[in-house]
Amino acid sequence: MKNKALFLDRDGVINVDHGYVHRAEDFDFLEGIFDLTRVAVTKGYLIFVITNQAGIGRGFYSINDFNLLTNWMCKRFDTEGVTISEVYYSPYHPIHGKGKFKQDHVSRKPNSGMIYQAAEKFNVDLQQSILIGDKLTDIQAGVNAGIGTNILYLGNDGMKSLSTLGYHSVATLHDAKLFI
Repeated sequence: MKNKALFLDRDGVINVDHGYVHRAEDFDFLEGIFDLTRVAVTKGYLIFVITNQAGIGRGFYSINDFNLLTNWMCKRFDTEGVTISEVYYSPYHPIHGKGKFKQDHVSRKPNSGMIYQAAEKFNVDLQQSILIGDKLTDIQAGVNAGIGTNILYLGNDGMKSLSTLGYHSVATLHDAKLFI
């Protein structure tokens, strides 16, 4: 039997996007993220984070900085009763990346490489899965991968259904629970 998964973008969905967040002291969890993920876990979803991290490729912070923050974030989820199955990141940027990081890598959203990695490793049924992102590139990655429910988190912009375009949008993470 295949697993179902909740795929979350990081900056703008899990935490406030202050721009190239790479230190715990700059990481502010968004209201509702722990409640949302607890509901998903109780309904049998594995939780994955899929995040573009061009700050690495641009030289703003290191992979080690990212890993330290990721470990801290995952421990915080653990204390909230949620296990993050895995965090996938793409350090590439096709224009502003430096050296080996200057490329449109298959892992960089809107490409679906990170989603496919998780699906293969954890035997995920993408049609039964959910993706929540705050940018259309997140949604495009989910649609391209065949994720069954794609949700655009709008924050204060309000809730509107755009299901005819292949995704829904929500104003709060509490609203996203309606789709789990």
